[in-house]
Amino acid sequence: MARQLRFNGTGSGGGGCPSIHEDLNSGEIIVHGPPLTDQDDISQLQHLNDGEIAVVVPRELLVDFGPKEVTRMPRIIDLDAFGKLFETFEHTAWRLETRRRFASDEATDTWAQFTAGQSVEWDYEDEWCMNVRAQTAQGKRFERVRIIDNPPTPGQLYLLDNAKRNCAVGEDIRNLWRTDADRLRLPAEDFWIFDSRLVALLNFNDSDNLVDVELITEPVEVNRYAQVRDAAWHYAVPYERFTADVTA
Repeated sequence: MARQLRFNGTGSGGGGCPSIHEDLNSGEIIVHGPPLTDQDDISQLQHLNDGEIAVVVPRELLVDFGPKEVTRMPRIIDLDAFGKLFETFEHTAWRLETRRRFASDEATDTWAQFTAGQSVEWDYEDEWCMNVRAQTAQGKRFERVRIIDNPPTPGQLYLLDNAKRNCAVGEDIRNLWRTDADRLRLPAEDFWIFDSRLVALLNFNDSDNLVDVELITEPVEVNRYAQVRDAAWHYAVPYERFTADVTA
């Protein structure tokens, strides 16, 4: 069945410039324009599948003529694609942690050591630590705010101990009491912000396992998460001082 298309606009210059059409039946958007041909540029594109081509579209075309009244469909990526974001970001990776436990932590040897009251033998040479070192050596930043209950849960105490390892390899980790987070009206969401332009919203199942990640790039939504980041970072306490207060 043929689509019923409506012309929404074109880039400056008229014929030969990128244009947008909207399918009036499905709501899908069709963009056409000059193809991206430089192989160095194409090699940097993520999630470009076989049979797909990239076209060059002026930003103002999407801003001015893209339909505004649409229901945002979640863009879900798997954990492998999520892991790549920590290698390809350009300047800042920032996280808000709000959960009371992570099932993945409890399957580790370090968790067994911690819950047994032993001194935890943290691995400073695992894949995460090596990547943090590599990225921060280029001037990039890894930052987190962790929300803590009063009293802290076992999982939160475990991560307080873990913070000394993560900070030693280049992260900046701070903590905030949940009562303060509630006062600031911070959301009960776990997410990363990359370069102030991309949000990765972490989705967990009922067993506290991370199952997938939703990518959010819509500027208004990203800005909302950036405001959460700014409030949390302003009031959060560096982990060393926070841990000393908890211990006391």
